[in-house]
Parts: sequence; structure tokens; C-alpha cells
Amino acid sequence: MTAAATGDEGALALLGRPGFAKLLAYRIFAMLSYQVVAVTVGWHIYEVTRNPFSLGLVGLAEVLPFFGVAPFAGYLVDHLPRRRLGMVACAGLVATAVVLTGVATGWLPFQGVWPIYAAIALTGMVRAFLSPIYNALFARVLERSQFARGAGLGSVVFQSGMVVGPALGGILVGWGGKGLSYGVATAFAVVAMGCLATLKVSEPVHDGPAAPIFKSIAEGARFVVGNRIMVGAMALDMFSVLLGGVVAMLPAFLQEILHYGPEGLGILRAAPALGSIAVGLWLARHPLQKNAGRVLLFAVAGFGLCVVSFGLSQHFWLSALILLFYGAFDGVSVVVRSTILQLATPEEMRGRVSSINGIFISSSNELGAFYAGTMAKLLGLVPAVVLGGFAVLSVAGITAWKNPTLRKLNLRDLQ
Repeated sequence: MTAAATGDEGALALLGRPGFAKLLAYRIFAMLSYQVVAVTVGWHIYEVTRNPFSLGLVGLAEVLPFFGVAPFAGYLVDHLPRRRLGMVACAGLVATAVVLTGVATGWLPFQGVWPIYAAIALTGMVRAFLSPIYNALFARVLERSQFARGAGLGSVVFQSGMVVGPALGGILVGWGGKGLSYGVATAFAVVAMGCLATLKVSEPVHDGPAAPIFKSIAEGARFVVGNRIMVGAMALDMFSVLLGGVVAMLPAFLQEILHYGPEGLGILRAAPALGSIAVGLWLARHPLQKNAGRVLLFAVAGFGLCVVSFGLSQHFWLSALILLFYGAFDGVSVVVRSTILQLATPEEMRGRVSSINGIFISSSNELGAFYAGTMAKLLGLVPAVVLGGFAVLSVAGITAWKNPTLRKLNLRDLQ
């Protein structure tokens, strides 16, 4: 039997495990609920205010509560029943969507935009729990030898949600209005809650009194900082997205460089996710074991080269192809980092470590958009993107030089 065939059977076998299948279903439906709400809220806010600045406040209203809650969310995931905590988080998504439905349809007596921002703040707090719960339960439904394949499939589900969610939100708003879109988001959150309610999984047993909350959070932070492999992988991801993120600049590139209509935005936005999905499927069939550190570093370098190439491209379809590879290289990074996170984290710290990882990721995404806009204003659109790509290449080179432990990593050594 060939290796590819064996890989196929391995990936299919994971999907055949009821626990893992339900966990993936929880992830995709929770993400669809969140993404549909995010798209609809942008439309809703602008319809009320007609002020572009109000759209920027949507991100701020979400990310600040996320950062404030994330460390405590990790602590709770490590000390409370994870499945039930996940159901409470899904109930928060339901509450957000229900409130927004009431505001949009007028059956809640609220005026202005403050109830919308309040609902988004609740979404930010809830989102702080979603990934730590997924990562903690991931390690309970799979064996350690299956983590690499599972991370590949998890990446596919995540990126699929990133593609389908915004598109579905836009279709629902255009076809049935904001009330229908929020109502569908409510249904998705209820389904996600049901997936966790029917998930049969053993919970870790906590012996003795729990450590003081701030001491426990600090313990998780010290563990991450003291693990050269983990902190190196997180820092690589954070700085590559922070310095090399081009997605926020796509509307400007379409108008000023590529001279393509607004319909091109959907194509360019989908290309990275499609590349990441393809890589996730490949790595689920052919999980990395040897030379994972080198592959990760080469993937980040490839990501940087794609950023430089995109900045220099003046042709729409060439830019779309570059973004496809951009997403593929990023997908390799995501899968390797997720596998490291699962294999290197002690059971009793999964929530806290996952929360710290989430802060790294959210910092790079939110601050990356701000950095890209600032640099484009100071240097110009093309020079800013090209410089960012070279900065990513520098980060990969410095990490390879300064962190030989990560460079020489074989995932089988962590199993």
C-alpha cells in the first residue's frame, strides 16, 4: 500500500471518530456564527451612521474585550469542565445574535449604535474562549500520534469558515436583510452548542485547590516564554503576519495598482484561504514528522517572498496566483505551529497556553492592519508592502540563526 493511500485512510479515520467529527463541527458552526455576525454588523453600523470611522470602531469594540478576557479564559478552561464552558461560550454567541436580531427588527426598544457595539464587545469576550476550548478538547479526542493529521484537518475547517462565513453573511443580508442574517447566525451558534452537548469526552481530574488566578496565569506565560520551540513558532507567526499582512490593503491595490473592479476583492480575499485549505488537506494526508522546524522556516521565508512579489505585481490574475501561494505558505505555518502547540503543552496548561497563542495571533492580525495602513501612508502603497516582505524574510533568517532548537525540530521528538 502506498504512503498516500495510508495517509488517506488516516485522515478519513480521524473524521470517522465521533468525538473529533463533533469537535470540528463545533468549530465550523461557531466560526460561521461569528463571521456572519461580523459581516452583518459592518453593514448595519454603516447603514445607521453613514460614517466610515464607525466601521473602525467595530474592530476596537471587539479586540479590546478579547485582550482583557483572554488570560482569564485560559485559566477557566484549565480549571472548569471544558465541554460545559464551551456550551456557555456558544450561549454567548446566541445572546449576541439574538440582541442584534432584536435591534435590527425593532422588537428591542434600543436606539442608536451603542447596543450594537455592546453586542460586539460581548462577541469579543466570547471569542476569547472558543479557540482555547477547541485546543483543549482536541487533545482529549485524539491520540498524540494523530495530532499532526488532526491539525491539518482543523486548519481546513478553520479556513473554510473564513471563506464561507463572510460570503454567506453578505448573501443573507442582500437577500433577506439584517434580521435574517442575524437569525441564521443564531441558529449556527445553537448547532455549535448542540455539538458540544452531545460530545462524549473525558475531562481532566483536578486534585486539590486551584492555584490563585494571577499566579496561574503567570505560570502559563512563563511556560511559553521558557519553551524556545513554542515561543519561536508563535513569534514567527506573529511577526510574519504583522509585517507581511497584505489583506487589509487589497481594496487600495485593486483601485490604484491592479485597476480592477470591486468584484475582484472577493477573488483576492478567497485566494489565500484556498491555498491554506489545499495545504491543510495535503498535510492531513502526509503529516510532517521530520525536519518540521526547517519546513516552518522555509514556509515563512516563502510567505515573505510572496509579499514582495505581490507588492511588485501589476496584473490582477498574477496577484491572485501569488496570494494563493501566500495562503499555502501561511497554511504550512499554521499547521506546524498548531501541532507544536498540542504536542508541547502539558494537559493542565492547555487553556492558558492556547489563550496566549490567541493573543499573539489577534495582535498580529489587528495590529498588522494598522501597521500596513500606517506604512502605506508614510512610504506609499507598493514600497510599504515590499519592505514588509523583506522584513518577513529577515525575521525568518534571524530566527533560524538565533533559535537552532526550532530549526532542528522533528515533530516525532515531541511525541
